[in-house]
Amino acid sequence: MNTKLLTACLIVGTLMAPVAARAADGDADRTHPAAFVKDSVITTKVKAKLAADKMRSLAHIHVDTDRNGMVVLSGSVKDQASADTAASIARETEGVTSVQNHIKIKSGG
Repeated sequence: MNTKLLTACLIVGTLMAPVAARAADGDADRTHPAAFVKDSVITTKVKAKLAADKMRSLAHIHVDTDRNGMVVLSGSVKDQASADTAASIARETEGVTSVQNHIKIKSGG
């Protein structure tokens, strides 16, 4: 009887491990709905300013904001000037406290 119970617990535990890992993988920065909304507003403002600047590589720039107003830019652009412009636009956006520019320059075009 104990062997069957132990086997059943082991199987259930093994099947639940991916669920527990997925739950632990959540975004810790979004502990409160208001923080998530604030982050989304900042991200949207940065994206809108990039679009207003008519940056051709906008589709290749990803914007993410943490709960403290730090914006992370990633993706790729054709030249350093575009990466610098995107970072400058993000820095000048209301609510942004700092910018991490992880944008890569495409080589060969």
